[in-house]
Amino acid sequence: MTAEQVLEEIHPIFQDILENDNIMLTRSTTADQVDGWDSLSHIDIIVGIEKHFGIRFTSAEIASFKNVGELVDCVVKKKS
Repeated sequence: MTAEQVLEEIHPIFQDILENDNIMLTRSTTADQVDGWDSLSHIDIIVGIEKHFGIRFTSAEIASFKNVGELVDCVVKKKS
């Protein structure tokens, strides 16, 4: 699974949870750049991604994500 595939698959998860079909994610996207992406929705996003890919993130991994790209890279690593 490539980073591009993961980014493509998480895009609808973000749109659904944040209730915004206009969200455009890139690897450099951060929570500060997306309306509605706060600490509570962040948990829902992480859980949604975990369920979608059948993976689990550690607390340390979640705390280390600085942008969408780092989250995507972690998913790719776990799915390899």
